Amino acid sequence: MDKSSIRCFFFVVITIFGIIVSCSSAAKQDREVEDESEFSYELNKENGPAKWGKLKPEWKMCGKGEMQSPIDLMNKRVKLVSHLGKLTRNYKPSNATLKNRGHDMMLKFGEEGSAGSTKINGTEYNLLQLHWHSPSEHTINGRRFALELHMVHESKNGSMAVVTVLYKIGKPDSFLGLV
Repeated sequence: MDKSSIRCFFFVVITIFGIIVSCSSAAKQDREVEDESEFSYELNKENGPAKWGKLKPEWKMCGKGEMQSPIDLMNKRVKLVSHLGKLTRNYKPSNATLKNRGHDMMLKFGEEGSAGSTKINGTEYNLLQLHWHSPSEHTINGRRFALELHMVHESKNGSMAVVTVLYKIGKPDSFLGLV
C-alpha cells in the first residue's frame, strides 16, 4: 500500500464521545434509520442538524441538548475519563451484509453477538454493526477527516456503546492490514 492508503488517526475518540450512550427502551429499529436521505449533515439545509428535532415527532430529542451529532470536539470540551480502564475487545469473523444507506456504508452482522463484543467498565457490549462516513461526520477542533468508522454495540440491558475511529490519508493502517 502507498501513501494514499487510509490509516487510523484517533482511537482516543472513544472517551471523548462519552462511549456509553444510554438509550430509552425503544425497539432497536427506532434507534437506527434505514433511509438516511430524510436528514442531512449539511448545516444550512432544511433537513440539517439544527432542524432534526422538528423533522419527525420521534426525533424531538435531537432538538434538545448541545452535544448531538455532528459534534466538533474542541480541546476546551474534552475531558479524559481514566476510570473506564482499557477497552477490551473480542471480535471474531461473522457473516454480514453490506448496505449503502445514503451518506454512509453499513456492515450489519447476522446473529446478535456473532461478531464478538467489547467490555467497557465491566459491561459487555455485542458488536451489532459498523458504518463509515466519508468525509467524517464529526470534527476535531474544526478539522474534518477523510473517513470515520462507527462500531455500534449494545449490552443485554439495551445500553449502547459506539467506538469511533477517524482516518486520514497516509501510511497503511496495521489494523486494516490484518485481513
